[in-house]
Amino acid sequence: MNRSRRRLLQQLTALGLLSGMGITGLIRDALAAGNYPSVQGIHKLKGDVRINGQPAREGQPVLPGDKVTTGANGEAIYVIGRDAFLQRSNSVVQFGKDTTKEFFRVVSGRILSVFDHGEKRLAVPTAVIGIRGTACYIEAEPKKVYFCLCYGTAEVEPNAEPGRVERIVTKHHDHPIYIHHDTGMPSMAHAEVANHTDDELIMLEWLNRRRPPFYGQGLTAY
Repeated sequence: MNRSRRRLLQQLTALGLLSGMGITGLIRDALAAGNYPSVQGIHKLKGDVRINGQPAREGQPVLPGDKVTTGANGEAIYVIGRDAFLQRSNSVVQFGKDTTKEFFRVVSGRILSVFDHGEKRLAVPTAVIGIRGTACYIEAEPKKVYFCLCYGTAEVEPNAEPGRVERIVTKHHDHPIYIHHDTGMPSMAHAEVANHTDDELIMLEWLNRRRPPFYGQGLTAY
């Protein structure tokens, strides 16, 4: 096994994804052999995780139109097509029935996402965000959203200023922002990197046999 594959296995083990409750032995063996398949649906869950109000199970697909909800102790890692997600506790994410118009809506809570090439439209309580082949972390509250474009390109249109679009291009968490919709607050403001890590991004990308662009470049990890 080469060094990069060994490091990946160590990272996935540290995240609990190669334990008995995580990715199956088949996937672990495929990783060790260097032939890692992309597997759809729920890869790992803990605590209260529901799809359309019903308890979710590992291996269950997440489909257009589905609502994924995590409770106070819930967390879910899942793959849809060539995109992967880490949804944290107390979060509600609604996937669009017509993904060409709206890929998903973060109703509330926190989600880390990695996307394949192509344009997608995301909705959060304070903005509409267009993305292209990128990764992002979102924390959504009714009047304030934290958005970190981990790498890639995004166009952010805040609800507080219809028609204003800010284009963001980053390589490694270069320009996190708060997007406000509150009287007296700027519609977009600088933020610091928070609450998500490079190891998590590496894990999500590898679920679709990809590596993030910073992988192996010696950049400071978050």
